[in-house]
Amino acid sequence: MSDEAEHNVVARLRQVRSEVERAVRHARRSPDEVTLIAVSKTYFADSILPVLEKGQRVFGENRVQESMQKWPELKAQFPDVELHLIGPLQSNKAKEAVALFDVIETVDRPSIAEALAKEFSKTERRPKLYVQVNTGEEPQKAGILPLEADAFLTRCKEEWKLPIEGLMCIPPVDEPPSPHFGLLRKIAESHGIKTLSMGMSADFEEAIQMGATHIRVGSAIFGHRG
Repeated sequence: MSDEAEHNVVARLRQVRSEVERAVRHARRSPDEVTLIAVSKTYFADSILPVLEKGQRVFGENRVQESMQKWPELKAQFPDVELHLIGPLQSNKAKEAVALFDVIETVDRPSIAEALAKEFSKTERRPKLYVQVNTGEEPQKAGILPLEADAFLTRCKEEWKLPIEGLMCIPPVDEPPSPHFGLLRKIAESHGIKTLSMGMSADFEEAIQMGATHIRVGSAIFGHRG
């Protein structure tokens, strides 16, 4: 990575942090209530390293296989990293996901819950689990439908013995995000869930206003890959 590229990524990280702090103040919340997840999917280790060196410790990845190629070495250098899986999980990758990730945000269907429960029975490692809710009911998007969320969360707890610590959503790109954030918060409140992963580069200010505890920001930090 060139010196100029490294300078740019560090500057973008600083800018995003500043914008998050401003949004938190505007929402009259405490800075420690909101965690920035730097979405490092598709970026190589040399792009991630400057961000790590500036103290960023929470990262998001979309694919298990890609993450396995770069994160074991990075986590060896920075053992306090918290790595989130924010992309879809396939049942046959559950073992690898449980071994590598600290948080799996995309528990989105019964087969995934069953696969994770099976892996939990074999290992003492316990990544935190979030349920992904398809708040826009978009057919092309993963996630539990809002009307099915209550039953699914109950099954996770009672049938599969999975402790669900958070909810996650990705609102439709062509709709105002706040109603979707509000719906996710309502589902969470009804189950006593405190963690809400919602909001990305374009809408994290609204998400923070609506109670997000984790926001996911990628290209605004790492730049657009050409």
